[in-house]
Amino acid sequence: MNKTLSLSPKEVRRLQAMQSLQDGSISQAQAAVVLSTSERQLRRIYRRFREQGPPGVVSGHRGKPAGNRLNSALAERAIELVRSHYPDFGPAFANEKLRLVHDIRIGTESLRQLMIEAELWTPKRVKRRAHPPRNRRPRVGELVQIDGSPHDWFEGRASRCTLIVFIDDATSRLLGLRFAPAETTWAYFDVTRESIQQYGKPLAYYSDKHGVFRVNNPSEIDPQLSQFGRALHELDIELIYANSPQAKGRVERVNRTLQARLPKELRLKDISDMEAANAFLPAYMERFNAQFSVEPYSREDAHRALGKDVDLDTIFSLQYERRISKNLVVQYERKRYLIEEPTQARRLRHARVTFCEHRDGTITIRRDGEPLSFKRLPDHVPNGEALDRKALIAHLDEQILPARVPRRPAANHPWRTYSRPSAPVA
Repeated sequence: MNKTLSLSPKEVRRLQAMQSLQDGSISQAQAAVVLSTSERQLRRIYRRFREQGPPGVVSGHRGKPAGNRLNSALAERAIELVRSHYPDFGPAFANEKLRLVHDIRIGTESLRQLMIEAELWTPKRVKRRAHPPRNRRPRVGELVQIDGSPHDWFEGRASRCTLIVFIDDATSRLLGLRFAPAETTWAYFDVTRESIQQYGKPLAYYSDKHGVFRVNNPSEIDPQLSQFGRALHELDIELIYANSPQAKGRVERVNRTLQARLPKELRLKDISDMEAANAFLPAYMERFNAQFSVEPYSREDAHRALGKDVDLDTIFSLQYERRISKNLVVQYERKRYLIEEPTQARRLRHARVTFCEHRDGTITIRRDGEPLSFKRLPDHVPNGEALDRKALIAHLDEQILPARVPRRPAANHPWRTYSRPSAPVA
């Protein structure tokens, strides 16, 4: 009875070469070149072909289990742990937990196939538009990409919030992470201050065109900087704006990685609020950098040291310019302040000063970088009533402006003659 022989394309080419070799149409050296094998291996195959015929070209491993196959008990144990502890983890992340927590060592691709069979993972094929790659900066601290990532970081256990992310372009090393209620100037001030105090000043930051970073509708008369841009200008740090998300792809990709991994880490640590999460982030950053950072092209560090005279409290404050009135009163946020500078009273009238609102809510007033002493005036009395000068002076601990003393006009003042009849003309 004839038996059907099934051959793979590789085995078909091998059979054709053996038949040509048997006919003498080609030599062993030529057959070895055709099959991309050595002459020694070719002689083994040809010997089996002469002894067994066409079945001799079939691989001897067909139908036999692979020698490096995964142990079935280990595979079942791995899938059981993934199903009970890490059902929504990706294969790579789940494999890390199996190795670190349960001491189970298995290939990531093997685990992927097991998870697909167990319907714990669905292969994802995302079509992305190709963008030309941008080479990394050669030195650490030459460029830092910054961004905010709004996400449900606590998976419903707390309100949605934003993760502020600072990443070095040369190494993909996280330089700053902090949870904040929203992407605000104060949030970026906090992370920037911590980062430069720990590593020094980078040469440039790379951001999108969010309103925190630039004034998107500047006045033609006064094209001012944003508060964040003004702070970086005072620190001599360049701020570069990306024209698309793909331009700052390094921080965008790390955002996706953090969104896939960090919520699960917070869940395993039973962390459900921003305060506890921010306390956990330094240790997480250290592990993340050890796993994902790369070596820079240059060993030179471009970070610059802070000068001894740099006042970070003033730089990282909200600053607004105001004008002093002739009575040395200046208004800010619907509140009035009286400047206490008796020796400079005349020089300060109508002068421009800078209000600095600090992180703790305190206020300082500066002129040309020098602080001025001041006192908060009482709020306006409701119902249209106004405080007279005597009440104002009595409210203050010290009289700053001298009380005005009325002067009587002279007897020959012109206004005294306005109502008198003119003398008759002779």
